[in-house]
Amino acid sequence: MIQLDRILVPIDFSKFSKHALRYGCAFAEEFHAELHLLHVLQDLIHVVPDVGTGLPAPDVYFRELHENAEKALAELPGDLWSGGKEVVRALRTGTPFLEIVRYAKENEMDLIVLGTHGRSALVHLLLGSVAEKVVRKAPCPVLTVRHPEHEFVPI
Repeated sequence: MIQLDRILVPIDFSKFSKHALRYGCAFAEEFHAELHLLHVLQDLIHVVPDVGTGLPAPDVYFRELHENAEKALAELPGDLWSGGKEVVRALRTGTPFLEIVRYAKENEMDLIVLGTHGRSALVHLLLGSVAEKVVRKAPCPVLTVRHPEHEFVPI
């Protein structure tokens, strides 16, 4: 029998990741597993303009992003979680797919539940796919959830 003790749901606060969160919560409750929510802030210090452009300084801007992400993460999973084991929330900085894979390894995740954006072939070719990279590099199974083609129906 499959035993899932720790389930990771990467969250970027999009409708796609929130849809995947529904699946993650359902699996965590079904298997009485810990639910881990991870948000990765991309390191934007190198791409944010310098002071004098009318924008906040990069360190101020990044600190605000970090604080806002912490607040948003604290509100999840909200109504989707009816209790059970612990919900672990984490915030990392770096390249999203690398940090997701690193977190999964460090915390011995049993499953990653990840939303996909369903980008066009051209955009996918130019930008790549976080989900695809996670699937290829993850140390555990990855469930990708595409929104909204298949609606989750609890039994």
